[in-house]
Order: sequence, then structure tokens, then C-alpha cells
Amino acid sequence: MTRIGMIVPSSNTSVEDTTSRLLAGRDDVSFVSTRIRVQAISTDGAGAAFDVESMVAAARLLADAKVDVIVWNGTAGSWLGVEHDRTICAAITDDTGLPATTSTLAILQACHDFGVTALALGTPYTEDVVEQIVAEYRSSGIDVVSHSEWGLTDNFSFAAASDDEVTNLLIGATEQGDPQAVALVCTNVDGTGVTRAVEQKVGVPVIDSIAATLWWALEMAGADARIRGWGIFLEQAAFRHRAKQVVTELRERTGCDRTTVRVDDAALGLHVDLCVAESCGAGIRSIQHDPSLDQRALETVRWLDETRRVLVQPAFVEPPFPPQALRDVYGVSAQVLGPVERDGEVAAWLSAHSLAERGWSDDDVAAMNDARAAMADLLGR
Repeated sequence: MTRIGMIVPSSNTSVEDTTSRLLAGRDDVSFVSTRIRVQAISTDGAGAAFDVESMVAAARLLADAKVDVIVWNGTAGSWLGVEHDRTICAAITDDTGLPATTSTLAILQACHDFGVTALALGTPYTEDVVEQIVAEYRSSGIDVVSHSEWGLTDNFSFAAASDDEVTNLLIGATEQGDPQAVALVCTNVDGTGVTRAVEQKVGVPVIDSIAATLWWALEMAGADARIRGWGIFLEQAAFRHRAKQVVTELRERTGCDRTTVRVDDAALGLHVDLCVAESCGAGIRSIQHDPSLDQRALETVRWLDETRRVLVQPAFVEPPFPPQALRDVYGVSAQVLGPVERDGEVAAWLSAHSLAERGWSDDDVAAMNDARAAMADLLGR
């Protein structure tokens, strides 16, 4: 049994009920909660006890329940600063010996694992709070390209919003800027009930704060973090997190410029025309959200499907040739591709890209084969 300890704002009436619904049918997970004083949301923190001492005192109470992880189920770090949350987590761990995280850290981790750098933002907060969130997320490499807010400060009132109001908030947040996801930043607004409908309408994942917090707490506790039936984010996040780890390790071992993995999995809602995970070196342009090519029709992919072997290309001087766009738009001059089989079919493939022609060593090929094995294991779960 995995037990999660949650620190909840005192005026929050959404976290526990929503988390219980998300965990319905999961007899391997439970949670307990305690509260700190939070009545109003403002940029100066007045009306709320967001200080380290209050958090540690609450964490001590949760530790008495022998929890596996402690999570601050509030988004204050989104405007007070990520370092504020990291300081809280470090203090909790130092005092209790338990891993700790926060809702803001969970949202940022979700953006990292989904490759989101252009984010739409829906909140109940006032414009000055939103401005600080925009600045804070930018410092973490995430541009808030559009946002929508209710202009409220009373934390208790946030939970009174209807499903229609939450739906309109999220859809309104996506109407400009071509976002790659929309985040509902506030754990006293439950967006889980409208997530699937909004995703179908706007075509991008909804990162709900309560859902993201639960997901990341489960990950940190080492539990099964996939939660079915609540939309793209909770369905895919656990898989994408591990796929991101695979491609990151592959890039680090090969020293190449970009690594990706593409996956066909109807149950997860994944298709190879978009990368499920990507790792890029400094200054390297992302390819993750470019769906412009029919991947299965590419000459290199047909070669993988026919041979089921690793394709090593120090330069593009002989067939099979990659698509011209890979060379002209993204500057790739050499690559290694590794097919991943499931049930006798090529269900996925990994790519290692270099912007310069290069010889690929035996160690590079070994790294690709290790990544293939890791992805095969992940696909088989």
C-alpha cells in the first residue's frame, strides 16, 4: 500500500474529494491530509501561511501516519517562486526523512515530460498574480502564450465554480498563441470533470493541478502512476515520464544533439507522427510537436520495418534517405535509428540526431540497443 501525505490549504474544499474520485478502484493507494492556514491569494502572501515553518510543522503530522511521500497540494510556488517550493521540500525531507514535492513542481514536471514550452494558463486569480506566474514559468523554460482568469482573491470561493465556468475558463485560455497544453493552476478549482471534453475541443492536454499533484506524488513514491479514464494527461503522463528518461539517457551516452522516440499505441492515444518524448542539447530546435510528416511513409522507417535492424548513418550519402525536411528544417546531418517491436510489429522507434556528420561508435550503437530494450519493456507493461 502506498500512502500519500497531503498538506492542503485550510479553505480548500476540492483536493480531497477530487483525489478520492481519481483514486476510485485503486486499492493499492491511499492518502491522508492536514491543513495550513490559507484564506486569500495575493502576490505578497498575505492571508496565507506559505512559510517554511508552517509547512514543516504540517509535514511532521503527516509523517506520524507513516506516509511514503509528502506533497504540498497548493500552487503558491507558481507565483512565489520555484525556489520557494524547493526550499520547502528540502526542509520537509531534512526534518522527516521523506521525499516531498508540491503542485507547482508537479505542473512543471508535467510540462517537461510532455515537451511543453508553449502553455495556456487558466486560473481564478487576479492579473498581478497571473503576471508573476507568467514570469516564473518563463524562468523554467515555459512561455505562457495565452491566459484567462477570474480575478478572484478569496480562496474558498474558487471551488464554487460550475463545470461550465471551468470549461469556459480553459477554452478561453487556449484561444491565442497556439499552446501545446493548457494548465489549470489552482488546487481549489476541480477541472478533472471537464478535462476530457475540453481536450476534445482544444486538441491539447489539460494539466489539472490536482491531477498533476497526485500523478507526481505517485511517481515519487514509486507507485503505478497511470490513472485511466480522466483524459490525456493522466493516461499518458507515466509513460511519457519514463520515455523521457530513456531518450535523455540515450542523448547523454551518445553525446548527440537530439534524441526522440515515436510510439504507436491506440490505448494510450499515441501516434508516431508526433514524438512521445524528446531530449535536446542546448540551443537545439525541438521537433516534438511537428506533425507535418507521414512517418510510416518515410524511406528510413520503411527500411526499419523491413529489416528490424538498427540503421546507422554517419552521413546521408546512400539510401535509405531521411526526409528532406529533417535536413533542411532541422539541420540533421547524421543519425541512428532503432526499431522497437511489440507483438511482431514495429510499434516504436528511437532516433539519435547529429547536426554534423559523424561516425557512430560501437558504444553509441550499444546505447541505442539499451534504449530499445528499455522502450520494449515499457511498451510491454
